[in-house]
Order: sequence, then C-alpha cells, then structure tokens
Amino acid sequence: MKSKKIIYYFAFAFILLGFQQCKAQQSNPENWTKEQLIEPAALAQTLQSNKNIPLIYCVGPGVVIPHSMDIGMTGDKKNLQKLKESLSKVPRSANIVIYCGCCPFEHCPNVRPAIGLLKEMKFTNYHLLNLPHNIKTDWIAKGYPQVNQ
Repeated sequence: MKSKKIIYYFAFAFILLGFQQCKAQQSNPENWTKEQLIEPAALAQTLQSNKNIPLIYCVGPGVVIPHSMDIGMTGDKKNLQKLKESLSKVPRSANIVIYCGCCPFEHCPNVRPAIGLLKEMKFTNYHLLNLPHNIKTDWIAKGYPQVNQ
C-alpha cells in the first residue's frame, strides 16, 4: 500500500513539473516578429561584401561572427547594462543585429532581454539573427564567416 502511495506522489510531482514547464514556456513568448529575423545567409553575404555592415552584438556566451561586439550573456543583468551603455550613443535608427546561439530560441535566456532593451530604448531598425537551433548548426556548420578562421 505504501509503495502505491509513493508511486502516486511521484506521478503527481511529475505532472506538476510538466505544467510548470508549459507555464514557463507561455510566460516567455517571443518578443520579436518574423520580419525582425535576419537569415544567416543574408548576414554572411553582407559580411563578405564588406558593405553596409550593421552593428552586430553578441549577447551570448562567445563571439563567433566577425565585426561582433562581445556583450556577454544578457540573461545576466550586468551584461544587459553593458549592452544598454553600448547602445546609449547609437542613433535609434541604426541597423543592429543581435545574436546568441547558445541553444534553441525557445530556451534561450539571452535574446529576449536584449530585444526587450532595444524596444525599451526605442530602436527602430534592429534584427535578431535567425539561429533557431544554435550557432554551431545554423552558422558554423554552414561555413559562414567566423572570427577564428
């Protein structure tokens, strides 16, 4: 009888944990539009042409893309402040691209705070590099330009 109760408690705990995960996903929706996504191939082409290169901010664990400014993971408030300070003197219409690439977008702790800050600071021409899987799969494996080539 006790073993059945223990099994029920574990099952209940497991179900409860599942609901919390769903709630966490719903409370952390995308704060960008499809139009604000820039495809990796498009950014790679811009970098290779060396013309009209946007301001590129890495808001993740490490710079991979040439011309990127290393902000650090903006899930950390001190790095989000670093991004804010870096953007403070930038014209609000500047062409800006941010990227992280640590993990799939739905789990990324860094892109949402960075996008939120750009919105809060009233930037009008910002984009999120479309790395739905991670930087390795969506940029490096495709042979796009890298800092350490």
